[in-house]
Amino acid sequence: MIYANLTSKRPSRVSCFEQINMSVKDFPEKCWELVFRFLGQGHDLESVSMACKKFIPITNRVKFSLTLHDRTVLFLPRLLSRFLRLKVIDLSYFNGELKGLLHQISQSELDLDLVNLSNQRTLPIDELRELGSKMVNLKALICSNIGYLHDSHLVLIAYCFPFLEELDISFPLDSQASDFGIVRLSSMLENIRKIDLSGNHLITDKSLMSLCQNCRSMEEISFFKCFKISQIGIVSAIRMRPGLASISFNIEKKRIHGPGLTPLHINLDLIDSLTTLKRLNTIDLSNSFISDEFLISVAGGSSVFLKKLVLQDCCNFTFSGIFYVLSKCQYVQCLDLRKADFLTDESISKLSTFLLNLTSIDLSGCCQLTDSTFFILTRNCPFLSDIKMERTYIGVQGEEDSNSMFNFAINHQVKTVYLGDNILLKDASLIKFSFICPSLQLLDLNACEGISGESIVEVMKRCSEIRHLNLANTIIERFEINFEVSKLGMLNLSGSRIEDEALSIISKWCSGLLLLDIQNCYVTAKGVREVIENCRALKEVNLKNCSLVDDDFVSELKTFTRSSLRKIITPYGVGVYY
Repeated sequence: MIYANLTSKRPSRVSCFEQINMSVKDFPEKCWELVFRFLGQGHDLESVSMACKKFIPITNRVKFSLTLHDRTVLFLPRLLSRFLRLKVIDLSYFNGELKGLLHQISQSELDLDLVNLSNQRTLPIDELRELGSKMVNLKALICSNIGYLHDSHLVLIAYCFPFLEELDISFPLDSQASDFGIVRLSSMLENIRKIDLSGNHLITDKSLMSLCQNCRSMEEISFFKCFKISQIGIVSAIRMRPGLASISFNIEKKRIHGPGLTPLHINLDLIDSLTTLKRLNTIDLSNSFISDEFLISVAGGSSVFLKKLVLQDCCNFTFSGIFYVLSKCQYVQCLDLRKADFLTDESISKLSTFLLNLTSIDLSGCCQLTDSTFFILTRNCPFLSDIKMERTYIGVQGEEDSNSMFNFAINHQVKTVYLGDNILLKDASLIKFSFICPSLQLLDLNACEGISGESIVEVMKRCSEIRHLNLANTIIERFEINFEVSKLGMLNLSGSRIEDEALSIISKWCSGLLLLDIQNCYVTAKGVREVIENCRALKEVNLKNCSLVDDDFVSELKTFTRSSLRKIITPYGVGVYY
């Protein structure tokens, strides 16, 4: 038996349940329902349903979303009869035969709003027709990354789900969808508000025009990598639907003779048409050739409403262009400037004066940015929650005085920080960041080889809310923790240098772990056993390529079950499910 009993110092499970039952009696069910709604649809909700039998009917009523994996399919009839208020079913993680599954869902008495069929080999015709006959009120259908997509699928979708408001058919692996299918679909789905056509390379201006002409409720449209749609077609679509709230596309960069990229000429009518989008709140131009004039037109049209601006991997614009658009659009909340390599710390300082409403920023690949940018953003952006600065010059002292904390401001709003692939990041900088962001919940330090276990301990000590920590591909060997890290649920140590000693400490002080990834680590069965014994909430362990974990231990694991443990990836990469 590899699972240890609870120590005598801890209250028994029976006594805990008795205390909970006493509390349930004294607390109205409606109040419990409000509490459980606040927990969301994930593991927290599952945990409370296991804590007390009287919680089960309450959690059944507040669960609206169900994600199906291969291992849960056997329990599908029970799940469908238990959760009668389900509105969303996600099949994007399911790798088996889709036909029988859709039949079971169709035969249930559910009234679904959304079904996600992404990542399937294809869409089964008969079962889709059956689903449509039962789920007559379905509002959203997600079919991204389908193996094979044909016009017949589009016509069937339109016929079976006439009240669809959202449709995603983006990036099929083999797309045979053409203007014929899109035109038929647009003529039948008048209520469509949001559609993603990205990656369907056969469609042309005709498809875009038919959607904008027939779907009068259209608010959001995406068509990345649909390079048969011309700039003239985009102009016509915008002028037909000036009330669009979100538009996402890219202006192709074409490679001709020799190295480098020769872009298409930007049509002046396209630049002018953007000024007519007065209610635009989101524009995504990822991987496009744009210009400062292009950005100025965006600002001219939607200066009040623009909330999200994505310019990831765009070229040909300058600091002047982005300065102008942000000076006019000061309500931007999400800003993506990945690979804008002209940006400097001074640039960010100037832009930050316009970013008072910013909640999320991505500056990954901006190779001139140093620690100063981090300090500037956390000081000048009071609502900033999410910072991504991967592959930058972070770890290098900029013009900000890094020896004095007077220039730094503690920001309790910052919850997630991604600093992966910053090879110059050192302990001193990381400790300062943790001091500035004490409410941090997610920290990603993948491939940051300059940090040590000592700085990680400081992060854990200062950031007591930390829930997700990624230390993959670092040189960290051990942690000298002597305090409880109670909220840490996900720990990624894959490719690091940790051994059994580190696992022993982790199992003692991080007992609330849900997921532990230690693939490619030099750990043995002894260290893994200790983690499984002490971390009794553990749901998943990844031991892939852990060559020192012997076969006998793997066989031993297969013979044991525990209510929390769901999945173990063996050293050979095989998943063992419970």
